[in-house]
Amino acid sequence: MSFADILDNLGGMGHFQKMSVAFLAIPLLMLASHNLLQNFTAGVPEHHCQIHITANYTRYANATTKELGTEDLIRIAIPLNEKGQPEKCRRFVSTQWGLLDTNATTVNDTVVDTEPCSDGWTYDRSMFPSTIISEWDLVCDSRTLRQMAQSIYMAGVLVGSVLFGGLSDRFGRKALIIWCYMQMGVSGACTAFVPNFTAYCILRFLSGMAMSGISLNSVSLCMEWIPTKYRAIVGTINGYCYTIGQFILAGMAYAIPNWRWLQLTVSLPFFVFFLYSWLFIESARWLAISGQHERAVKGLKRAARVNGRKKEGDELSVEVLKSNMQKEMCSSKSSHNMTDLLRTPGIRKVSCGVSLVWFSTSFAYYGLAMDLQNFGFNIYITQLIFGIVDFPAKFISVMTITFVGRRFSQALSLILAGLCILANIFVPQDLSNLRMTFAVIGKGSLAASFNCAYIFSGELFPTVIRQSGMGLGGTMARVGSMIAPLVKITGEFFPPLPLIIYGGAPIISGIAACFLPETRNVPLPETIEQVELRSRPSQEDELQMKVLLPSTKPDPDKNSS
Repeated sequence: MSFADILDNLGGMGHFQKMSVAFLAIPLLMLASHNLLQNFTAGVPEHHCQIHITANYTRYANATTKELGTEDLIRIAIPLNEKGQPEKCRRFVSTQWGLLDTNATTVNDTVVDTEPCSDGWTYDRSMFPSTIISEWDLVCDSRTLRQMAQSIYMAGVLVGSVLFGGLSDRFGRKALIIWCYMQMGVSGACTAFVPNFTAYCILRFLSGMAMSGISLNSVSLCMEWIPTKYRAIVGTINGYCYTIGQFILAGMAYAIPNWRWLQLTVSLPFFVFFLYSWLFIESARWLAISGQHERAVKGLKRAARVNGRKKEGDELSVEVLKSNMQKEMCSSKSSHNMTDLLRTPGIRKVSCGVSLVWFSTSFAYYGLAMDLQNFGFNIYITQLIFGIVDFPAKFISVMTITFVGRRFSQALSLILAGLCILANIFVPQDLSNLRMTFAVIGKGSLAASFNCAYIFSGELFPTVIRQSGMGLGGTMARVGSMIAPLVKITGEFFPPLPLIIYGGAPIISGIAACFLPETRNVPLPETIEQVELRSRPSQEDELQMKVLLPSTKPDPDKNSS
């Protein structure tokens, strides 16, 4: 028997597994709220310099600001840019009263002195009543601080991928996910009360770290407690939870326009998640491989009781568990670290392939959706459209993942996304609807790629270093999201170059994914040695694999699929 056979004997996808998946999936609904939160809390409202009135034309000396409308005030105080719109960062040194005369010569025909916005800015609060931009004046010379805040958050996600991935392989999935729920709740709630931008960035960094820990450990706890044939379905459920979270974010952002209240609202639920997370049962698979056999048996017996298989659970003992997993436990090391991801040829091939997949998926995604305001549509509607496309995209992906294969699904979604991005190079700017269509299809393909990557990556790495491998994937994804904004600068030298880079990366990684081993209907590898044998499918190795990786029970749907 293998560990998968033990799970089947204790109820398979029983009540325990269903409850675990449900309670781990609920927090994923709120992860999108934090990951995409700055689209709304850092929305940039229309703005212009504070109007400074001077009376240097005696003809209009009796005019008062009370007698003038807003448009007239802007006309005499703020110069126009090349598009005929008020400048955002400059104003006239002296009020141009003459522009009130419809017969007057326009300012563009003469040279008029202007100055920076020394007295601050006036914001149009119709779309964004309160954001960090309007509160701390992150515009004009300080406008890059908005991107820096998001980069700092992504840096936190990157650090969390590295840190929590390795720690959970060493200390367990449950302890880390409990800690991350608390860290997300505390750092997120405190962000709503910060007095300045520096404190905001520090707390957002901590929230980013917690986000990585929650997503990584939620996937592992789900994957390691459920039978092989249900892994794709559960992975897709988790992916849909993130998609639904995008709708929740759009609704909450529309209903709560004040950024501080919105920040607090999306953070408080994590205190509830923290409280019930103590009821989670540690991964018995990880406990067994880590040598904690008594705790593994205790967890398996609890799962058996919840599944109504108390008799089968009572028959399980440490000796039975050891005898059934003898090969795996004898081959496993007492300790593992990140260097194991590059030590042997088979694992090295998997690590490189997974790194490319995660990097290009995140890189291209943030190249498309870096700023929802850039699409020229209502930001709330754009958020909904980007969420809606995930439903058909992920449904199609789970169908291909389940019935065709992980490798095919991963490669297809990446290559399709790259082609859609490259297609926009040849679409004229005035065909905005067509450009948006390609962007939405590309975003949906990348959502499908993320959905497949979570499942495929977890199945490629063995249990002893699975979290380290998932942490590596998360790290590369965050590197991609941090580099994506820098690529936009290349457009100043050659306008199509950013799209060429954004589209080329997923195509290259999609081709690389074709060289990874297929994991459909294959038991999870427990040790590094099993992965090495899987990467060298000679006849002798196949004989050894039959010993080390006993086949699962026949799947009646396998032949038809």
